[in-house]
Amino acid sequence: MPKFLRKAEIAITRPIRRNPPQGFVARSAFWLGLSVGVLILLRLLHLWRGDGNDALTLLLSMPLSVFLFILFWRWIFRKVLWRVRNRLIVTYLLMGLAPVTLFVTLAAIAAYLFCGQFATFAANSELNREEMHLSSENSAFGFHISRVVAMNPRILTLELPELEEAAMGESVPGSLQTSAFVDGHRIAITSSRISMESAQYVPAWSTDSTHGRSFHGLVADGGKLYIRAVDTYVAAGHPVTLVSSIPVTDRLVEQMASQLGRINIMQLSSLSDDDNDDSGKPHEPLGKRDRRDIESVAGGVLPKPVHFYDRTVYFSSPLPLTDWKTGHHHTEGMLLSVQSRPTVLYQRLFANSVLVATFVRDALITIAVFFGLLELFALVMAIGLSRTITQSISDLYVATKAIDAGDFDHRIVVKRRDQLAALSTSFNTMAQSLEHLLEQQREKERLQTELAIAQEVQNSLLPQGQIRLPMLEVHGVSKPARSVSGDYYDFLLTGPGQLFLALGDISGKGISAALLMASLHSAVRAYRFGDSGPGNLLADGEPNLLASPSLMLERLNRHLYTSTQPEKYATLFLAHYDGASKALTYSTGGQLPPLVLCANGDVKRLDCGGSVVGLLDGMHYEQATVHLGAGDILIIYSDGVTEPENEFGDFGEDRLLDLVRRNRTQTLESISGTVMQSLRAWIGEQEQPDDITLVLARQL
Repeated sequence: MPKFLRKAEIAITRPIRRNPPQGFVARSAFWLGLSVGVLILLRLLHLWRGDGNDALTLLLSMPLSVFLFILFWRWIFRKVLWRVRNRLIVTYLLMGLAPVTLFVTLAAIAAYLFCGQFATFAANSELNREEMHLSSENSAFGFHISRVVAMNPRILTLELPELEEAAMGESVPGSLQTSAFVDGHRIAITSSRISMESAQYVPAWSTDSTHGRSFHGLVADGGKLYIRAVDTYVAAGHPVTLVSSIPVTDRLVEQMASQLGRINIMQLSSLSDDDNDDSGKPHEPLGKRDRRDIESVAGGVLPKPVHFYDRTVYFSSPLPLTDWKTGHHHTEGMLLSVQSRPTVLYQRLFANSVLVATFVRDALITIAVFFGLLELFALVMAIGLSRTITQSISDLYVATKAIDAGDFDHRIVVKRRDQLAALSTSFNTMAQSLEHLLEQQREKERLQTELAIAQEVQNSLLPQGQIRLPMLEVHGVSKPARSVSGDYYDFLLTGPGQLFLALGDISGKGISAALLMASLHSAVRAYRFGDSGPGNLLADGEPNLLASPSLMLERLNRHLYTSTQPEKYATLFLAHYDGASKALTYSTGGQLPPLVLCANGDVKRLDCGGSVVGLLDGMHYEQATVHLGAGDILIIYSDGVTEPENEFGDFGEDRLLDLVRRNRTQTLESISGTVMQSLRAWIGEQEQPDDITLVLARQL
């Protein structure tokens, strides 16, 4: 959407302190709703009324309804169904109430169909009762008329005084209509209770062999409805036909519906014109005049409901109709409609057995209440079970939020013994373990901080930068295997052209080796001066212990032996360089012999000395002197330089010499870098096995 619409949304929602709509659906619903609201406001203010406003409002309301439904559905899932408890309850309702609803619906439909079918059955039974009443009347009339006709076949008038009593039993007094025919001729019947206005003739179809010698049913004659019965008898060889009729009027229907409700008999809008009569001949449909003239009849009153569920039952069924004139039989000529109530039908169904009716009613009510309580119990149990599940999930959610906020002391209260309780217990265990891990992490960080400080302190103990004398340049490098190193090297300027060199390797690695290295460093520096001896006096008369590396090793051996544990010791190389004579006086205490790579390619090993320092008391160390020529390179190294291994074996002394030899024209720092790079490549991805220390000195 354009930017100006976004600005308008912000301007509209800001005064009501609401966020502007986000997304296509929300924004579309916002503008459609605003447009519909404006149209309704214009209509209320009489500014724009009429079909145009209504049509536009309807046109905009249709997509607005769709977008609102989508937003409502999203709100249901984001707010209502976000909680697992609500999801489970909805699931239980769908799983439990859906079948119950289906069952109740089907039961209600079946009950309604049963009630409707029973109502129409009761109404049809009333019609059938009237038909059987007419047939019985014809039987009574026929016996008397046959006897009279047998005595006088040409009789024209017949008085039936004994029928006065019989006629009193009819449904509607004065509605019985009877006609008699002898040899097809109508004879007059005198009776105060019988009318002869119904059948003026006997159609041939009613007495032929196809329909038999009797007929009863609903007929249409002259645009009126009758319940009519036709019976034929033979008296002295003369056929006697009796036709009895009862007009279907509102009064008759009123009597039929007295204990049923309301009955309505009407003509269908269309009648089938392809029905066949009993003879198999095609029938003609009722004429337009007949369909137009047959009026509906109705009677009865729908009783008031007894209970709130005593609803109106409306049902219909077709009634067969016969055209009196033509004999055409229409199976759906008329429609019988009944309106009743379940209580009325129930009373009629069990009219002759009150106790059974009461028992059936109470039993049905009891069963309904029982299943209702059972369903309610199942729903309550389902909600209770879902509560136990969702409560555990809620506790886990709160616990995770607390852990995320840094509250590692938070614990879930476990009260049950199920899998969810075991999950909560596992979470508590995990939280406790996490707390311990964090404590260990903090302790590790503290130790790493202390190690970093120790490393800085240790680095400050080592010589800083490169030392260069007029006749000698010296460079040293050390790379610890861990944070701190057990290797040690030192350069001491003791006077003009005078330099003291030291390189040591403490047994082991890590903190203990670093501490012993610091002790050795301080001891070397403290033992710069010692007892006087021959040749160990400085120019000012003070003893010069640094001029005798062997004597210093003896003093250091005594110091380490008495101040450290028995298994602790060190290897140490000490040397004193005199620039005036280019002489290097040295002594080794268990250290790998340093190498002198001469300018002509020869190699000298400086292996004069003794055993390791600090392991045995009373050790004696020898010393020797070597003169350095121009271009000679002194190589002092710890075992971390030559002992690293890979699949090809040790790095070795020869490889070290070869590297220095091939790069001897470069600076000492560059040579050290080349050696270190080769060592890293030789070790590869493995952990560095030992501290690496390398000191190079070149005679100028």
